[in-house]
Amino acid sequence: MNKEQQELVGEAYKNYLKKYEPSKTPGIVNYSDPLQYRPFTQEEFINKIKTDDEFSERWGLKIEERELSLEERCELGYKYVDSFEWDMLMGGGREGDEGNCNDYKIPTKLITITYNDKTIESYE
Repeated sequence: MNKEQQELVGEAYKNYLKKYEPSKTPGIVNYSDPLQYRPFTQEEFINKIKTDDEFSERWGLKIEERELSLEERCELGYKYVDSFEWDMLMGGGREGDEGNCNDYKIPTKLITITYNDKTIESYE
């Protein structure tokens, strides 16, 4: 996640903590009082958002991660590498191979975060 995405997730997490109620809001069992829950840590919150659509919808935060296709990675190559050099690597504009993408550390994943009608995309 880039800095802007981290800030967006941080804002959603702060909202979660403000509205958290130990006896009503799902969280992690509080071992000192098993009838109560403790809030998720930010990392636990993020993982729950990624894996539980209902929880994600409740808190208004959506985190999607997907692997990029080789074709998408090759298209990104033009943003990361000088276009002439990239054309030479890719054989004059033909679809290139994964090795060249890996050699130039072309991202493999797209991360999209949406919160409060704001969407931020980044590549990793």
